[in-house]
Amino acid sequence: MITFCIAIVVLVISYFTYGKLVECIFDIDTNAATPAVTLRDDVDYMPLPRWRIFIIQFLNIAGLGPIFGAITGAMYGPSAFLWIVLGSVFAGGVHDYFSGMLSLRNKGLSISEVVGVYLGVKSKYLVRIFSFILLIFVGTVFVVGPAKIIDGMTAHALGIQMWIGIILAYYIISTILPINKIISKIYPLFGVAMVLMALGLFGALLINDYSIPELTLSEFKNGTLQPEDTPIFPMLFITFSCGAISGFHATQSPLMARCMTNEKQGRSVFYGTMITEGIVALIWAAAAMVVFRGVPGLNEAMYANDNNAAWAANEITRNLLGKYGGFLALIGIVIAPITSGDTAFRSARLILADSFKFDQKKVKNRLLLSLGIFAIAILLTQVNFDVIWRYFAWSNQTLATMVLWMITIYLAQCKKNYWFVFIPSVFMTLVCSSYILLAPEGLQLDNTLSYILGASFTLIIAILALRKINTYKHI
Repeated sequence: MITFCIAIVVLVISYFTYGKLVECIFDIDTNAATPAVTLRDDVDYMPLPRWRIFIIQFLNIAGLGPIFGAITGAMYGPSAFLWIVLGSVFAGGVHDYFSGMLSLRNKGLSISEVVGVYLGVKSKYLVRIFSFILLIFVGTVFVVGPAKIIDGMTAHALGIQMWIGIILAYYIISTILPINKIISKIYPLFGVAMVLMALGLFGALLINDYSIPELTLSEFKNGTLQPEDTPIFPMLFITFSCGAISGFHATQSPLMARCMTNEKQGRSVFYGTMITEGIVALIWAAAAMVVFRGVPGLNEAMYANDNNAAWAANEITRNLLGKYGGFLALIGIVIAPITSGDTAFRSARLILADSFKFDQKKVKNRLLLSLGIFAIAILLTQVNFDVIWRYFAWSNQTLATMVLWMITIYLAQCKKNYWFVFIPSVFMTLVCSSYILLAPEGLQLDNTLSYILGASFTLIIAILALRKINTYKHI
């Protein structure tokens, strides 16, 4: 319990300290006109109140990541707590803040276009492709995932395919309509449900006499049943993404950059939502360890149920909150992915629109882009859910790494301190390169060889980045 409580406190304090430092380095201009005002079209660009923007951004980035990711990440043991804190504060928060603020400074452009501004045309095209594929993966995962949960909640009355169709129909409508028609109106209600869910679990953990594993030297180990096949490095850092750092967030931030009316809103909207998500992930990770009687019990239960995180989430809410509280929490679990799925498809539409300079004020233009996007998603719903999730996890963290390098170069161009971003960039490069070399969906190389090759690749990237940075010192 001590480790858990300290982690919560550190995350809260970091918003007022490290978050403020990051804001100072960026150097906000409170008098600058924002895209919501200068480019207002009452479809994607329009001013919204800060509290509403915060809720939308939080629900956009949350999804199943801080729930399902937290449950599977907790299988590694209390070391997951450490990654949530360090990742959220020094990597995820920085990533989210700068990706959002740089979009704000560049007419609310999608992240691929922002990358192009600072890293050049080749990088822009690469991130366009990468982010578009990632968003399609996210949207598809967040169709199938909630469909399975709702089907289970309704005793399979309609079947998964029917729920997939219903969710897709909602996604199509919310993707095409102006942001203030559906998303801006219903997200506050969904936000209340999400907050109640997290507070309910948090209260249950504190009030009852539960034993949450502590992060000690003896517990700083791999708790999975097959540690050789699932080494903490890099598996934990790919499995546990949205509660620490996630490239998906960079695709969502431009949506809110188009609705902000002042740059001073950035710390709460971008850095603050990442910290909030980290807190939610901590709560779910702790709850998973508690309900299944420790890390070994969690691993055995997950193994016996085919690593079904949805089943585990149901068990957690039912055991900690009872029948009615558990039902409320399950509604929150359904809401979380749906409120990320709809904006994932919306972001995919905007990436295409930004790429081809295709005006989105007319409904027929939005519909034209959306039909192609949803046709791909419908095909992907027929693919095994676990396969899509595995590739989503790696591509998600790879996009986050690209964005971190973009931020590093931006800071160097501005002759500002870039080391606080350079270090997470190097770390995440090592994580992603090592993972794809040893993972089952990658090259499946020997662990040691994967580490050597991953470290070599990371060293080359770091050297190239430093050479690039050095050129700005003489300008």
